Amino acid sequence: MQEPVPQPDLQGVRPSLVQLTHFIYGLHAIAVLVGITSAATVAGGFVFGLPSLCAVFLNYLKRSEVNGTWLESHFRWQIRTFWFTFLGLVFYGLLVITIIGIPLAWILIAVLGLWVAYRVIRGWIALFGVKPIDN
Repeated sequence: MQEPVPQPDLQGVRPSLVQLTHFIYGLHAIAVLVGITSAATVAGGFVFGLPSLCAVFLNYLKRSEVNGTWLESHFRWQIRTFWFTFLGLVFYGLLVITIIGIPLAWILIAVLGLWVAYRVIRGWIALFGVKPIDN
């Protein structure tokens, strides 16, 4: 007789919300991959790409359902990653329009891309471990 596979303790959270959070991280990861494999930058693909825009829309749409749970930290992590990346791109744009700032802008866009990838990976690993993510 085969033993049942133990299910992780989701700490009172509906499994569908955990699956949704995995889906959202997947959308963000797709946006990062598009940025890596195309002419777009990672940060640009992340903020302006359709996968991340859909992901952030889902974050805001379902945020009230995860309030007070460990998933709330993941939603906050995902939303903050999106908006801080957006702000970084605004700063990048301001640097690019100056001749002196262009070298700094290229460094910023590279660092911003690495930061976005780090945030997606770190958050997703914490979700797989059924843990909240520290901000």
